[in-house]
Amino acid sequence: MAAATGAVIRRLHTAAAQPPRLTKLALHPPKSVEIEFTDGSSFHLSAEFLRVYSPAADSKIRSVGGEKVIFGRRHVGIMSAESVGNYGVRILFDDLHKTGIFTWDYLHHLGANKFSLMRSYIRTLRKHSLSRDPQRKK
Repeated sequence: MAAATGAVIRRLHTAAAQPPRLTKLALHPPKSVEIEFTDGSSFHLSAEFLRVYSPAADSKIRSVGGEKVIFGRRHVGIMSAESVGNYGVRILFDDLHKTGIFTWDYLHHLGANKFSLMRSYIRTLRKHSLSRDPQRKK
C-alpha cells in the first residue's frame, strides 16, 4: 500500500512540476503579445512589461544602489518576434533590444504574476526617482 501511495505522490509531483505548454502566441504589434497555455490560462502582456522583464542582460539597465533598473520604456513597441527552437521566442523591440529569449515557462511566469511584478517595478522606479516615461532630449 505504501509503495502504491508513493507512486501516486511521485506522479502528482511530476505532473505539478511540469509547466503548462504554450498553445498560442499572437503578436499585436506594437503594443502587446497574447499567449495561451494548455492549463487554460491566457495573458495579454504589454510591450513595456516584456521589455522591462526581458531575460537578457542589457546595456540600457541602470544600476542604482546595486539594483538593476530599466526605466523610460512606457512607449516601447514590439517590432517582430522569432521562434527559438520549440521552447521560446526572441522579441525585437523598437529600442533595438533583441537579445532576450522568452521561454514558454518564463512567459507563463510573467503572465501569472504580471500584476505583482508590475507593482514591484513601479515601486522600484519610485524608490529611485525614475519614471516609466522616456527622458526628454535636451
